[in-house]
Amino acid sequence: MGKVAGIDLGTTNSLVAYVKDGVPVVIHDRAGDALLPSIVSIAPDGVIYVGREAQRRLTTDATRTVYSVKRFMGRGIDDVRDEARLLPFRIGGDPSGVVRIGLAEREFTPPEISAFILRELKRRAEEFFAGQGDIDPEVDRAVITVPAYFNDAQRTATRDAGRIAGLEVLRIINEPTAASLAYGLDKRHEGIIAVYDLGAARSTFRFCA
Repeated sequence: MGKVAGIDLGTTNSLVAYVKDGVPVVIHDRAGDALLPSIVSIAPDGVIYVGREAQRRLTTDATRTVYSVKRFMGRGIDDVRDEARLLPFRIGGDPSGVVRIGLAEREFTPPEISAFILRELKRRAEEFFAGQGDIDPEVDRAVITVPAYFNDAQRTATRDAGRIAGLEVLRIINEPTAASLAYGLDKRHEGIIAVYDLGAARSTFRFCA
């Protein structure tokens, strides 16, 4: 049976983790990098790059490179027109339909772009488990964190991205809640905890009693 990964699908960077002896552990790539830039780029020959290499291509091939795709998840073109004017890649779509992102001659929905990022995180995790000598390194399920302000459409789009990437999304968890659980706040019997979510797009603050 495959493994479950915890994924932070971020606006700027993403990462993947697993639980070892009850403690969450972030998985690093071969270079020791924990963060994966949430950037996807398509080369003229059709090769798709994700992460650091895609980030480098922002300066050389910006019209073929997409970033901050999380901002467009579950939103319509009318919702993002002002933001779209500031971006080097094409943003289109029907007024009542989903956003479509143009890269070179191809078009993708935000979940499809996000799926490239999720596939790379999935590959990283499976490579890690295989390197640990695990006889079944496959990662086929995930828990994905999202901003607390995400609505139902944005959460559904995140699930769709996981499905496209070959992952069964077991749960969608708010980022502040995930942070609290990671630090063991669910084990406290009493007290008031302040949780700050210092996000790339928006920040939130809340109390956990």
